[in-house]
Amino acid sequence: MPTPYGFRGGMAFSADELRVLRRALATALQPLPASGHAPAGSVPASRDPRRTEEVQECLRLTEALDEAVREGARLRAFQLADLARHREALPGSAYGYLGRLQDALAAGCAPGPDDLAALRVLRSLAVGPAERARRTALLRRCEQAAEHSVRTPLRALPGGRSADEPERPAEPQPAPQPGRPGPAGPRPDRRDRPVPTPGEVFPPRRRPTPPPAARTA
Repeated sequence: MPTPYGFRGGMAFSADELRVLRRALATALQPLPASGHAPAGSVPASRDPRRTEEVQECLRLTEALDEAVREGARLRAFQLADLARHREALPGSAYGYLGRLQDALAAGCAPGPDDLAALRVLRSLAVGPAERARRTALLRRCEQAAEHSVRTPLRALPGGRSADEPERPAEPQPAPQPGRPGPAGPRPDRRDRPVPTPGEVFPPRRRPTPPPAARTA
């Protein structure tokens, strides 16, 4: 039966299981005839005892793989729970916690905010120079791993940059030439203009001024 290997979903197979995998891959990669039918004189797959045995072995290996995947998930949950128990018992369990955290990082597990906070507290404690350097290096490693795990989901979002795509430099804007106005800004939307008042639409009429002779009389 295949066994889980590490946090990253790796599997360890025996020699017989590898033989079944190799035969299954060879069968899957074998091209079919152009007509889509078996050659003349060949035995149908449903009646070939060797073919039937190969199918049964593949089915048994598939079930074993599913069980190994579930076992790997249970093992990962146990190791993470053990790490959390040592984190809750800090600072007395500092050495056990640091060792389990290093194992989790080596297996590809991203540290969480609780681990970063715990490492910052452990680094501030009074310890020897060698132990302080070890904790500082582990903190820097956890910070880089956490930053990488955050960037990976952001790149997977629509509009995000893929991991192998280089950053494009910003295109320089042409400098405005003297004597020429710069590019006009966007025109304001008519809906953003204020509504004119009735006095602006219909201004009041001015009374006519009487002639100078009429004023003298």
